[in-house]
Amino acid sequence: MDVELGVIEGFFGRPWSWEERADTVAFLAPHGYRFYLYAPKADAYLRRRWQEDHPDDVAGSLARLAGTCRKLGVRFGVGLSPYELYRGFDSAAREALARKLAFLDGVGVQDLAILFDDMRADTPDLAERQVEIVHWAAERTRADRLLVCPSFYSDDPVLERVFGQRPAGYLERLGRRLEPGIEVFWTGEEVCSRELRPGHLARVSEQLGRKPFLWDNYPVNDGERRSQYLHLRGFTGRPAGIAAHIAAHGINPALQPTLSRIPAVTLVESYRLGDQYQYGGAFWRAAVEVLGESLAMQLQDDLLMLQDWGLDRLGEKAAMLRGRYAGVDHPGAREVVRWLDGEYRITDEIVHTQ
Repeated sequence: MDVELGVIEGFFGRPWSWEERADTVAFLAPHGYRFYLYAPKADAYLRRRWQEDHPDDVAGSLARLAGTCRKLGVRFGVGLSPYELYRGFDSAAREALARKLAFLDGVGVQDLAILFDDMRADTPDLAERQVEIVHWAAERTRADRLLVCPSFYSDDPVLERVFGQRPAGYLERLGRRLEPGIEVFWTGEEVCSRELRPGHLARVSEQLGRKPFLWDNYPVNDGERRSQYLHLRGFTGRPAGIAAHIAAHGINPALQPTLSRIPAVTLVESYRLGDQYQYGGAFWRAAVEVLGESLAMQLQDDLLMLQDWGLDRLGEKAAMLRGRYAGVDHPGAREVVRWLDGEYRITDEIVHTQ
């Protein structure tokens, strides 16, 4: 496998615990996952309150997670979303950004991601303003890899409906002005792409003047609609041939850390086996490794209800499922129960306020 894989914790809603993050890194590192980007939408000090200092306990936890990653040979990064900074990059904003960059340096960040998603973006010179900020940060960070998420990180027209008109030639202007070593995130033809094909990625590479760094929104299940489902099946629509057209492949995991490891492991097998990959068999092997054979068999039996029906359509089946999983002493089973109890539900209000 010649593609760099990693985890991008970039979802809305209930964040993982620090223990769950460390355990996920430790589990996936032997499978070849080589970077972890901490960017949960729930961390307000990286988003709407980015100009404020992180509380001491969070800062300490970030530093410990960075240390865990270093010991396991996994790059540690942070995604910073300086909310609409491009609308006023004045001296006060620069001072706040410099302070945040110094904090992240102290934590031990190797990958610094500047994220411009989830903000109003109907600004004619948007690309030029964002490049100015990214280059300014590049001159002041000790991180040895810099990444940027464009405001328009997909072809999906939903971005324009929510965040405003896409400026003409936005991607080309961004790519032409960014220093060549700066990576650019891309999710595909859709925000949550059904598939990623070499032809599409080659086109995006030409627009950006570099191979895109995949931000793959599977198995993530945030949002009011998607939190209705557990995304458990093996990866599909990501043929191994895309490796030649991308800089790296990061997956945005589900709200359930243990269950997310199942599809994560199947992606490794997809790249390794190429045309011989079969997502059903890959799911089974990964589920056994993550859950043990008995619980894996139970999950396989219930896969249709958990991934396809949706929480609100389960009806009386929900109580039956809860009874099956409540008696199993395993974190994966407990995640199913919490999902059935509605603890992972994401509302539009959460999405609009985080």
